[in-house]
Amino acid sequence: MARIAIGGFQHETNTFAPSRAEYAAFEAGGGWPGVKYGEALFTAVEDANIPAAGAIQALRGLGHRMVGTAWAAASPSAHVTSDAFERILGGLIENLKAALPVDGVYLDLHGAMVTEAYDDGEGEILRRVREVVGPRVPIVASLDLHCNLTRAMLERADALVAYRTYPHVDMAETGARAARLLDRMLKSGSRLEEASRTLDFLTGLPSQSSFIEPCRGLYRELGELENLSDVVLSFTPGFPMADFEECGMAVFGYGGDAKAVGAAVERLREVVAGAERDFALELHAPDDAVRRARSVGEPGAPVVLADTQDNPGAGGNGDTTGLLAALVRQNAPEAALGLLIDAAAAKRAHEAGQGATLAFSLGGKSGIAGDAPFAGEFTVERLADGNFTCTGPMFKGFRMTLGPMALLRSRAAPGVRVALASKKVQAADQEMFRHLGLEPRRERILGLKSSVHFRADFEPIAREILVVKAPGPALADPSEFSWTKLRKGLRLRPLGPTYEG
Repeated sequence: MARIAIGGFQHETNTFAPSRAEYAAFEAGGGWPGVKYGEALFTAVEDANIPAAGAIQALRGLGHRMVGTAWAAASPSAHVTSDAFERILGGLIENLKAALPVDGVYLDLHGAMVTEAYDDGEGEILRRVREVVGPRVPIVASLDLHCNLTRAMLERADALVAYRTYPHVDMAETGARAARLLDRMLKSGSRLEEASRTLDFLTGLPSQSSFIEPCRGLYRELGELENLSDVVLSFTPGFPMADFEECGMAVFGYGGDAKAVGAAVERLREVVAGAERDFALELHAPDDAVRRARSVGEPGAPVVLADTQDNPGAGGNGDTTGLLAALVRQNAPEAALGLLIDAAAAKRAHEAGQGATLAFSLGGKSGIAGDAPFAGEFTVERLADGNFTCTGPMFKGFRMTLGPMALLRSRAAPGVRVALASKKVQAADQEMFRHLGLEPRRERILGLKSSVHFRADFEPIAREILVVKAPGPALADPSEFSWTKLRKGLRLRPLGPTYEG
């Protein structure tokens, strides 16, 4: 029986996004449990599809004892402030020191954190943890599929394991996989061999989904290679919105035989590189997408319009109105859009009361080019407190606290309804609409502020999914960002132009 320190600190940083992650953002959690220190983290993550929960359950089953250090996560945004980073990491390190001696460390990290002071947030977290426990104590971390793998992360951790699904339905499973690797090292008393490779191109989030090609086939190939080689493999398509040198795709693996690890990782790199052209994905203008949806959508089989560039799961604030304007402009029938994040409008709806009709100026608060508040008359159809538990495959067990929520119906286009929330989270679970009395499958058109995570719960009810390119900070084409720090020669989209500095 070993004594294992447990901690988690997650943030996905879009360095081009309009809002930074202050400490309050981690307290709110953005759908994740809020900041917790010490043993309180165990209760906070229990029964949720969270890597730490899977690791904790696996380690308990293997007979290990655990001590909590800190847990924190926030909705994706621009840089984590130095105040938030130092407060949270400081608490984790303080509790880790108090827990010494420990036999191992498990960390639930993201892999794409950029702070005001550090381009590689996870590299700095691992540096400080390593400084405390010394060179002999194994450190294993689970990572998001959108990790931007760095040299420092590889050097400072003994093993890294990434999700294999997007939507991330395997988060808890990945934590358990990391826990088993840690247990393997503790029992053998030896380190694992490691190999890694980077890819030469970026690709947008919508084309990274493991529910569609090419990633569906790539992860199937990964599993087959793993079975043949006895190597634990990971493929991270990267988070192509973080402006620093090591942003990008990577493959990496761990095992007992250096030659086998190297061969498996190189073969996986070749397979991913060979699929480059298949990562290109069709994007639709808002009006074109609505026209298509009107023609084929029907109750029981809605067309889903993914408002990918305002995805709160990629740094958007969930408040742009390009898709809403197109729905109203075309008088779309039986259409619902959500979640539109506008705390002031939600408060005003609650003050007016259910059944009231009044003028609103919705969204448009982030100052995004080409976007503006949407003005019009709406009827307050339903009100809710924003407290509910998700039931879909990805967010199952997540306890949402989204503040006052409201369902508004457009007077100009009575078929269009808007689901408002006060705190940002991407629309990736049907309970976010049911909480407002709206059953998603009964709509003909669903506009969702999400890039891919919605697919886990909404794809089974969708006739068709169209990825919409409306204004927002989470650009679907990475070549459109104003990059300044990438490594030279990296292609900015599949088969696209290279970055030359």
